[in-house]
Amino acid sequence: MKTDELVRLLASERKETEYVEFKTGFDPKVTGERISAIANSAALAGREFGYIVFGVHDSSFKFIGTDFDPDKEKYGNMPIKNWLEQMVEPKINIEFSECIIDEKRIVVLKVSAAPDRPVSFYGTEYIRVGEVTRPLKSFPEKEKKIWNSAKNRNFENEVIGEDFSQEEILGLLDYDKYFRLTKQKPSTETRYFIDRMQEDGLLKQQDDGRYKVTALGGLLFARNLSNFALIGRKAVRVIKYQGNSKSNILLTREGEVGYAIGFENLVDFISTQVPNNEEIEKALRIERSTYPLIAIREFVANALIHQDFSIEGAGPTIEIFENRIEITNPGKPLIDVDRFIDLPPQSRNQATASLMRRFGFCEELGSGVDRAVTQIEMFQLPAPKFETFDSFTRVTMFAPRAFKDMTQDDRIRACYQHAVLLWVSNRRMTNASLRERFGIGEKNYPAASKIIRATLDEGLIKESDKGKEYVPGWA
Repeated sequence: MKTDELVRLLASERKETEYVEFKTGFDPKVTGERISAIANSAALAGREFGYIVFGVHDSSFKFIGTDFDPDKEKYGNMPIKNWLEQMVEPKINIEFSECIIDEKRIVVLKVSAAPDRPVSFYGTEYIRVGEVTRPLKSFPEKEKKIWNSAKNRNFENEVIGEDFSQEEILGLLDYDKYFRLTKQKPSTETRYFIDRMQEDGLLKQQDDGRYKVTALGGLLFARNLSNFALIGRKAVRVIKYQGNSKSNILLTREGEVGYAIGFENLVDFISTQVPNNEEIEKALRIERSTYPLIAIREFVANALIHQDFSIEGAGPTIEIFENRIEITNPGKPLIDVDRFIDLPPQSRNQATASLMRRFGFCEELGSGVDRAVTQIEMFQLPAPKFETFDSFTRVTMFAPRAFKDMTQDDRIRACYQHAVLLWVSNRRMTNASLRERFGIGEKNYPAASKIIRATLDEGLIKESDKGKEYVPGWA
């Protein structure tokens, strides 16, 4: 936006705010204090920038002009911009621009909001209270809010593209899909679409009336993720291999659209790439997917939602082998992998999680993973494996495997998960329930007892007070 358009817009409000001040003359130290105050106040107000406008009267808001020239002004022998930047801590971006309005020279100082802590000038932090600048220490509750604001800032709110018109926004984001997923009635008015998306944090309006796209908006609704450099590498990759190793790739598919736009197609595509099992039911031959669709949906949705977006150059990956599916996302989980079933998920990306659940792509808090594992038990598949590494998390689903072909780790993992599933439904694991889980006959109860003993030895389960019943070790 041109500087003159910005000045006219700010002056049209006919008031000073905590993050906008009008001045007629320039004083270096006063300006330094105002930079600190406006940076801190902008952070409190959730703004990216604040402004000091030289050459506009602070009560009549008339354009009166100024003699202040930031290119010529010095403090000692130092250019004024360099001196101000040196006196401000932490370092923030300050930028001068100028224009002519009604033949009057106007100078604008654009100040970035406080980043990760309050901004000080000459060692003192300031704040704007109404139209007055005061030391921040006099307002401890505001100082605390600034710290909390910085602490709570996350990737979802980051700006990934800016200076867009309404028409450009509608070309970049799939607003029709957004309205269908949120079950809102569409409108013929462009502004209505824009306002609703802004309310959900997909957009931010600039001071000049144009718009910025947030990471949340792009990740979920970008018509093409590559239109935004910051999220272009966050697309979901699906890789199918021949056999059980990575030596021979059969196909690779990389997503182009936002997660919300492409989720259903992604799940459908994965389902078409996994083998089907044939079952005979009465006189009909029935094909059933090797993996329960509910489990695929939940684990893929979790990989999208809970990834660590701060890890650059990496996005979720789904790898399909003959005997397993590996679903990997960047970042370590915020809870222990052994508690995925019983604890509500914790996500770095609360807005993404909330919207994905609102769209119906995954279950409500605390019910998704246990439902997925329940379905895997019903299919009598090996228990899924949840693993965490230095910079990523992986969920592995295994194709059908006979009990005799399962490893000891497979059996212990299934026993533990079975005990947790029963615990969260207020029931207890027994030898009989574990036999049912594995599909082994009553005469083979010693095999179930052996698995229970091995799982007890690992400390993953313990005997309940009633005896002959078992609960998770942490219960």
